[in-house]
Amino acid sequence: MIKILRPILRLDASLSNRLRLRTDNRLVWGIVAILAHSGDSWLWLAGLLPFWLFGSAEWHNRINFLAGGIVFLAILVLGIKFIIRRQRPPGEWGAVYRNTDPHSFPSGHAARAGLLIIMTLALGPSWLATILIIWAPFMSLARIATGVHYLSDILAGFLLGIGIGAVLLQLQPVIISWFPYMFY
Repeated sequence: MIKILRPILRLDASLSNRLRLRTDNRLVWGIVAILAHSGDSWLWLAGLLPFWLFGSAEWHNRINFLAGGIVFLAILVLGIKFIIRRQRPPGEWGAVYRNTDPHSFPSGHAARAGLLIIMTLALGPSWLATILIIWAPFMSLARIATGVHYLSDILAGFLLGIGIGAVLLQLQPVIISWFPYMFY
């Protein structure tokens, strides 16, 4: 099995290296770094908080479901990372990721993007789904450009997020019945 994967992993590393950004243009690097961080789970959970605080009961339910999906997916991705144990690409940037989460496969950021897109398409608002569809590829490419992920990490993460988002939406009535205190 390892012999079959070696050429694929070499190609993946080669393609990822071509997408890597040089650090000599500080303005471009800064923009890409911000974009790479924009998929952080804590940022999304914090960003949902004002909508939950000032939104209607209907929005509380949607945000609780979305936040629960984000947390569930983060735990799932972390578990997969510790089973696969693929090291991040070599590099300096992203010390917080390299120190707290040294494994790269699958990308939690790309998985979160896929989940957010699928769930927002179903739960609304449509303007946010449109923004997410535009944002996700740029954020995901920024993760490769800054050297914290390989291309295959991003693709696998995105597909995982889409799949988990679709499953959660199908299970929404069951989830609500299991955790009624989270929904009104």
